[in-house]
Amino acid sequence: MNDDNLLTHEELMAKLLEKPEVRAEVERLNREEYALLDQMLAARKAAGMSQADVAAKMGTKAAAISRLESALASGKHSPSIDTLRRYAEATGKILEIRFISK
Repeated sequence: MNDDNLLTHEELMAKLLEKPEVRAEVERLNREEYALLDQMLAARKAAGMSQADVAAKMGTKAAAISRLESALASGKHSPSIDTLRRYAEATGKILEIRFISK
């Protein structure tokens, strides 16, 4: 803890992750984001496209696509549905979002 008795982000996360229910939820969310990233990368690869190619079709820069993919890999960002739709279209795919039974 720092001098002001405030926790840093890392300290707070470590403390929260000590709780089994919090850890389970974080792990569940990370699995979903990794699954999404896997699908995005597979779509880009199947289309034979680089990040720069996807960016050009989306009307953005390669650095933005790199940040998007990296953020998903780190679990620090969830893209908007519009961004996912545009990425899918750029790679010749259609975005489908479904609710399924557990």
